[in-house]
Amino acid sequence: MSLSGQLRVLAGLAETAGERALAMREAGLTTEYKPGDRSPVTNADLAVDAFLKAELTALDPDAGWLSEETVDDPRRLTRRRLFVVDPIDGTRAFVKGAPWWGVSIAVVEDGRPVLGVVHAPQLKETYIAEAGKGAFLGDKPIQPSDAGDLENCEIIGDAQALAQGEWPTPWPTMRFQSRNSIAYRLCLVASGVFDVALTLTPKNDWDLAAGDLIAKEAGAFVGDHQGHEFIYNRAQPMQKSLVCAAPGLAPLILERVAHIAG
Repeated sequence: MSLSGQLRVLAGLAETAGERALAMREAGLTTEYKPGDRSPVTNADLAVDAFLKAELTALDPDAGWLSEETVDDPRRLTRRRLFVVDPIDGTRAFVKGAPWWGVSIAVVEDGRPVLGVVHAPQLKETYIAEAGKGAFLGDKPIQPSDAGDLENCEIIGDAQALAQGEWPTPWPTMRFQSRNSIAYRLCLVASGVFDVALTLTPKNDWDLAAGDLIAKEAGAFVGDHQGHEFIYNRAQPMQKSLVCAAPGLAPLILERVAHIAG
């Protein structure tokens, strides 16, 4: 099957997974909290993860697997091709009934995403991308904003994080909002709804891979605070930070955060 054909299958699976998650929430969730960060995980997270693993590994049995809700199997490191999945990205929003969560599916080859799907079930939005072929919301092409000035730009991030400490270049006034799902944040920058998504703390590969491709294919910058693009399927499946920005703003953001160690 061609990559384009696989992308259609992935989008359909993400939408089915979203329907299952909504049905399980309607029926009543059971929620536990993970050791360490105390992040919630529901029976819907686990059920959607199992559904996607069965369907995707049947689609390509030779591919590796990496998911937030599956114990990491180091054999993935021997595979050139990998599925990277977050069955419910933004579980806190999902539990509360807020719409800022989604199903994220990426196909990674040789450390780079080549297919990406992020589906936001409550919003009925499905973002897709194939490497080299642009990014879409449904069947409509998307692109980032043409913003070129940080003053009053729309940013998804933590205003308090930027207010703390000393910055070599002061931050101008910016308009901050929050969204739970990291993958969805990337899509909102990709489609020009927001100008920047910024977090200076580490993020997992499953939070990033699908949205990374979607944002890049739309024309946005995606990388860490030192300007490096993300490489996936490493022993530690985590990236040090996230900067996703409209092309006119990316150098302005990177200039202000480049001094941070890490």
